[in-house]
Amino acid sequence: MAGSNGRQKKARDMIISLALIGVAAMVAYYFGIRYDDHAPDLKRVDYQVELATVRRAASYPVAAPEGLPQTWKATSVRYQGENGDHWHLGFQAPGGHYVQIEQSTQRTADFIDEASQGASATKKTEKIGDHTWTRYTGGRYDALVLQNTPGSTTVVAGTGPFTQLTAMAAALQMK
Repeated sequence: MAGSNGRQKKARDMIISLALIGVAAMVAYYFGIRYDDHAPDLKRVDYQVELATVRRAASYPVAAPEGLPQTWKATSVRYQGENGDHWHLGFQAPGGHYVQIEQSTQRTADFIDEASQGASATKKTEKIGDHTWTRYTGGRYDALVLQNTPGSTTVVAGTGPFTQLTAMAAALQMK
């Protein structure tokens, strides 16, 4: 009989322990370990110093926007001279979308695939300023691609609609 009473006590203790763990988990969730489902506020970066440096170092006219509204927030900038003179400038566009400018002297097909993250060329082109851009779709990003810039390929890609990609391409100045 003594063995049966000990088993009942162990089962009761386990149930009490599980109940206490459940209560502790609910308290922790309620007081601050909740999932925050809104996007983090990205810090604006100033890319003017990097842009001036890249324009002196790169072997091609470097693209950067001029005259974009303040609602476009630059969030990332980098230049990799050892990797095909790769220039990157990323923006948070109005509505929270992401738009990037990528330029490089890398092999064109590989570079476009990397910059658009797998998009494929369509038969649709857009005349923006003095240049004709080709639309790419189907990858992680949609893209506008300009292949006839002197010495490089330029890609404007992102999660935004083509109207935002076109707005960015129209604002680009290549110097």
